Formats: sequence, structure tokens, C-alpha cells
Amino acid sequence: MNTEQFYPLFLQAAHVVIDSRKIEKNDIFFAFSGENFNAATLAEQAIDKGALAVIIEQQDYANPEKNIFYVPSTLEFLQQLAIFHRKKLQIPVIGLTGSNGKTTTKEIIHAVLSERFNVQYTRGNLNNHIGVPLTILSIKPEHQMAVIEMGANHQKEIEFLCAISMPDFGYVTNFGKAHLEGFGGVEGVIKGKSELYDYLKNNNKTIIVNENDPIQLEKTEGYSHKITFGKEDSDYQFDLFSEQHFVGLNYKNQKAVSKLTGEYNFTNLCAAASLGLHFGIPFNHIIHAIENYTPTNMRSQIVEKGNKILVLDTYNANPSSMAASLKNFITFEGSKTIIIGDMLELGDESEKEHQAILELAQNSGFDEIITVGKIFRTVNHSQLSFEDTPALTEYLKANAISSKNVLLKGSRGIALEKAIEFI
Repeated sequence: MNTEQFYPLFLQAAHVVIDSRKIEKNDIFFAFSGENFNAATLAEQAIDKGALAVIIEQQDYANPEKNIFYVPSTLEFLQQLAIFHRKKLQIPVIGLTGSNGKTTTKEIIHAVLSERFNVQYTRGNLNNHIGVPLTILSIKPEHQMAVIEMGANHQKEIEFLCAISMPDFGYVTNFGKAHLEGFGGVEGVIKGKSELYDYLKNNNKTIIVNENDPIQLEKTEGYSHKITFGKEDSDYQFDLFSEQHFVGLNYKNQKAVSKLTGEYNFTNLCAAASLGLHFGIPFNHIIHAIENYTPTNMRSQIVEKGNKILVLDTYNANPSSMAASLKNFITFEGSKTIIIGDMLELGDESEKEHQAILELAQNSGFDEIITVGKIFRTVNHSQLSFEDTPALTEYLKANAISSKNVLLKGSRGIALEKAIEFI
């Protein structure tokens, strides 16, 4: 079985799934096996549940008469099928990556472009070597555009994801101190994220550039296919403003205020607005999209709980995003408590970066500083340093936070959101 032979059957499918629990009628099930689990044993059951076809990598379970097909690697077949499908698509595909703000930017771009177009986009955080192919394969004839988020924690990963998604437009949100261990330092981060630029340049595609970012300027200097924002002579010029901790942008005396907190989200809004204007969407429609987008994914999200204002940013954390969150939180009026969790995947720089963040917090005038995680415990020897979130919640059960404003910021592995009900 090869992709060209299988493609006509794929076109009849409702969805492509990799979780047997989510199989519905006319889905194609890719049976991914683990070290201790043989997913091919679920093939017959998947067909009984209504699956149109099953892809397995254990030949003994193959049954072509029932559309149970053997391939040497389910992962490689998924990726090759996505590439084959992508080559058939005649719609603009927008790819984005970056150290911080990828998912928020993707969500806002989707909201803006959906004002005029039927847009498919990366759901949740499906931005890796499995998620990107799944998103490409979810693009149907009715879709007019696609927005593909690409994540990476080592070099050559973005290059590989570009080979699958083949973006026509691309945007790097920023270059920060994220996944330093895998990338080999900040220079490695810049090189790895710039693989999106390399693809776009080599294929004469369009780069979206924040001209206030010196690295973006340097990496795209002399390239002609660009959509720019940030400077007076850029294609699009926006002004920043804030309203009750929510960030907004002003374009030709027309204002849009988002439900996102933090000035660091301004460039995310600018990128989305620039793409919207480029594709002919009236700015009043862009205002509608920005003002109606409500973050629900624990990223720059403000939640009112009783008489408290909680700032939830618990999906990811690295030194760049942590510093930005703390500096934004300083601007909140009233008493302030921060609960910050370990920043993971920093390698040899880990203890130094946690010490720097702790010092920044201590010099920022917060009423209370609570840290969570084993790394922070090595640098924070106060009584408000906890090894993990369960230890924190036990403390919170007996010690109510009195501050009006509370920031929760940490890496996904710390799961600080589990403490919300005790605040």
C-alpha cells in the first residue's frame, strides 16, 4: 500500500484519528503502537465501530478485504499521506512558530481570517510531527485557508514540519529562551526557528515581519516577499493601548481591545491584523474578531474569582515569557501575589535562569512570592517554596491568599491550574 493508491479512500473519509476511543463512522484509524501496546489488535474492533479503514504496522493483522492495511511505519505513512494531500491543495497555508505566543497568535489569526474565509487550523497544541500531518489531513474541500502551528525543541524540526505543511506565508512570533536544552542555547533557538524563513525564501513565499524585532529584521533583510508591521514605513502601522489590563491596538484611529492581558500580546494582535488586512478583510471586521476572541486555554487569560483577579498563564513557561508576565503583572493595581512554577527544558542554564527570575520577582514589589517545583526550591529557600503543586494546594487549604491580584505562571509539567480552586 502506498499513498497514491490509498488517497482515493482517504478522500471518502470523515476524519483521520489516532485514538481508538474517538473512532466514528467513516474515520480512518492510524494504529500507533507503543513499547508495551500493540494497537494493531484494535483493527477489527475499529472496523466494527464504523471505521472506513485502518492503517497498521503489524502484517499479521492485515486484512485488505476489510480495509485493514499494513505499512512498514504508521507514522511515516501518516506523514507521507499528509504531504500527498498538501500538494493537492490550492489554498493559502499560513505557518507559524516562535518561542512564545504561537498558540495565541494562531488562535487570533484564525479568528480574524474567519471573518471572511472558511479556515482550518491547528486544534489545541497539535503542532509536532504527528499533529501537523493530522491538521493537514483535516483540510476539506470547503476550507479556503489553513493556519498551521509548528512547535520544536531541537534544530531541523521546523525544517521537517515545513516539508509537510509547505506554508505559503510564515511568521515567527519571537526568539526567546525556550527549549534551550534541545536547541543548544539561544543561538540554537534562533537558528532552529529561522528554518521557517529558510523554507519560505527557498520557495519564494511570503514572510510576515515585525520590524521592531531586530532578529526578524536581520533574518529577512533583502528579501522582497514580505508583509511588514511595526515601523512608520511598514506595510501596516499599529499603536498600542491598554484598557483595564487588556491589550489593544489602534489602526488609523480605529481601536480594537482584546481579552488578553500583557503588552507582549500586542505583536500577536498586529500579526493577525496585518494578515487580515492583506487578505482584504475590513478593519471593522478585524475589530469584531479581536474583541470577541476569548482565551480559554490558560494563556494570558484573566479570570475573576470572587473579589480576586487571577491571571492564568500555566500552559508554558520559559525565561523570556516568565519575565514578560512578571513585568506585566507589576502594572496591576492593588495587592499582588505571584505563584510561579519551574521552567523546564533549560538544560545547563536552568538554575541560573530560575535565580534570575526569582531576583526579578523579589525586586518587583510583589506582596507575596510563591514558587513551585524542585528547581525553584534550589534557589528559593523561603517557607513559600513548594516541591510540587499538591504541596502548594495543601498549603493553600490552610492559608488563604489575601491579595486582590494573583498570577499563576509555570511550565505545563507543573500544572499550576490545579491550585486555582484553592485560591
